[in-house]
Amino acid sequence: MPKKKKIILTVAILGITLLAFIGGQTYDKYSTGVKGEGMAEVATWNFKINGQKEQVQSIPLISTCHNETLVNHKIAPGTSGSFNIRIDATGSDVGIQYHIRFSNESNKPTNLRFEYENVEYNAIQELQNNLSGVIKANDEDKQRIFNIKWKWDYETGNNETEIAENDRIDTQDAQQFQNYTFYVTITGTQIKPAE
Repeated sequence: MPKKKKIILTVAILGITLLAFIGGQTYDKYSTGVKGEGMAEVATWNFKINGQKEQVQSIPLISTCHNETLVNHKIAPGTSGSFNIRIDATGSDVGIQYHIRFSNESNKPTNLRFEYENVEYNAIQELQNNLSGVIKANDEDKQRIFNIKWKWDYETGNNETEIAENDRIDTQDAQQFQNYTFYVTITGTQIKPAE
């Protein structure tokens, strides 16, 4: 390509670029660009059981036994105790519906009883219907504490015949059962916000 044609081509390209720049400035003079940002904060979720994030807890009754009733580090007729289940939604920005469930109860001594809010229960599963509720998003106090008492009375019955029969049952339970166990499952579910 001759040198003259290269110069003409270069001048033409520069001219077109200059015209585009000047023409673009003329048309762009009255335009405005605005940048924005979409923003939404995500609600915080916080749900702890007995200070932990896990939702399944182990509660050995021996660790809840009142020391004055403790017999060789084992529960027996005449022992009693209590344990707390503490639910904490402090710091959560949403309402929470909670449920406490007991399952797989095995080797329970027949005469061992539970008590919650001055009501006595024969089995721990009987009281779980009273251990559900709601912590609202705007509640000031987002903690719930459930104090559950248990006792295995030394003598059970209203007369000598009943007491003798229950003594026999207690002895039989002590010979057959080494470990009384049950599972505790605590769930917290976000409540759907009102529309």
